[in-house]
Amino acid sequence: MTDFARLQSVLTAAFAERVIALHIRRGNELHCQIERGAAPSLAQLLRADFQTELALMVANDRSADLDKLEVHYLFVNDRHNWFLHATEQLPLDDLTIPSMATFYYPTSRFEREIKDLFGIEAVGQPDRRPLVRHGFWPESYHPLRKDATPPADFHDDGASFPFLPVGGEGVYEIPVGPVHAGIIEPGHFRFSVVGETVIDLKIRLYFTHKGTEKLFEGRTPEQGVELAERISGDTTIGHSLAYCQAVEALAGCEAPPRARYLRVVLLEMERLYNHVADFGAICNDTGFAFAHSQCFRIRERLLRLNKRLTGNRLLRGGIVPGGVGHDLPADLNLAAELAAVLADFNEVVAISLDNSMVRDRLDGAGRLTQATAADHGVLGYVARASNLDIDVRRDHPFAAYGELSFAAPVYTAGDVHARTMARVEEVRAAVRLIQQALTALPPGPLTAPLGALPAWEPAFGLVEGWRGAILHWVMADTGGKLYRVKVRDPSFVNWPALSFALLNNIVPDFPLCNKSFNQSYSGNDL
Repeated sequence: MTDFARLQSVLTAAFAERVIALHIRRGNELHCQIERGAAPSLAQLLRADFQTELALMVANDRSADLDKLEVHYLFVNDRHNWFLHATEQLPLDDLTIPSMATFYYPTSRFEREIKDLFGIEAVGQPDRRPLVRHGFWPESYHPLRKDATPPADFHDDGASFPFLPVGGEGVYEIPVGPVHAGIIEPGHFRFSVVGETVIDLKIRLYFTHKGTEKLFEGRTPEQGVELAERISGDTTIGHSLAYCQAVEALAGCEAPPRARYLRVVLLEMERLYNHVADFGAICNDTGFAFAHSQCFRIRERLLRLNKRLTGNRLLRGGIVPGGVGHDLPADLNLAAELAAVLADFNEVVAISLDNSMVRDRLDGAGRLTQATAADHGVLGYVARASNLDIDVRRDHPFAAYGELSFAAPVYTAGDVHARTMARVEEVRAAVRLIQQALTALPPGPLTAPLGALPAWEPAFGLVEGWRGAILHWVMADTGGKLYRVKVRDPSFVNWPALSFALLNNIVPDFPLCNKSFNQSYSGNDL
């Protein structure tokens, strides 16, 4: 019996009294409606028997047609490539769910987000502070409810955010941000320090909450791509591909073979230019400006290649529902260009890592242990640098990754050096993947017709973006328009772990540790 078949057997036997409906979709997805309040028991069962954790919580307002609100739970099994999607319905006069925050930490942030955006209370949630909502946002305003109307007056309530204080002899606080010296997005970092040693770091984000998920509502599937591309400016392909895979799954559409291989090329090109730039930026934060200038020179070369591929330096317009927006230019030898880029980058890496000043700053700084990384459910290169061997390209193959060979680089130290080397190896792996895809690129059309979107059925797309796993969850209305789109950028999961990586480091190492994580403010502050 396969693991997926065993799951079905367990849910129809041991858990049957709490499952209202159960059916299979898209081969490896088991969808069910569960009794209200059954989610914690289901999560415990999945962890104990299937080593499976929660990846996403989605609230949805169905008050117009069902007179209820919904909460959807997506559980992902990386070992056997299957998904369990569970839905519970809440009456409008009792919008509560049992909290799972003490069972699995990432759930806490989903629950706090749902409270701010929908007014659904997680009973037993140990952290009752707002997550998305700031002082100018009335507590009674829940903007993702369908009947929500913006208040006539947004004003500061004057209340300070209830940070948990850290006391003791010699302890003092250093506040940094949300306005920073550089041209970056806003985030507030509050350090509790003894001497120069950090004993606690608190992070507050959402200063640039944009209402992105609300902006998806009412758009056609094609119109949604433009918004998905702009969720995080450095992740155009990652987000647009996850979004398009979600609507394609909902419509039952499969991209043509040529498009699937070209999607690999585009996603790896995005991975390339970001990791190259980050290597230089990390070295720059050690004082080694040479690497920074050289890596940004290489990044510029990659951005110019991006423009030749899609007409846009950030690859906008590269992904469309049902396929890709552009074929390879006939006059571009991309494999040769990337071979030259990689040789150039390898030389910069060798010079940089041979510098004792750089190595001394990287080794041992910002250590995130494997246990802490697992507890926080971290993703991408942050996870792989802390000995968590996860990668959606291998664990849940999409596009043409199932037909290509590659190894996800995994490191055990969990420090800045490990996260730096993870980037270096991912640059090398990305070039090899692109070269494989170009060699095996089949002829044929670039797109397939999307078709109609069935109403009220959930679907999702999962992609290994350059920062880690990106999830887009979609549902359409009876007119085929987007009714609800939920986005999980890896930064939503990874940001809190930075606080633990900085413990027992000195304050001057914060920029270096922060850059080694390099999470997106915009991808978090939806």
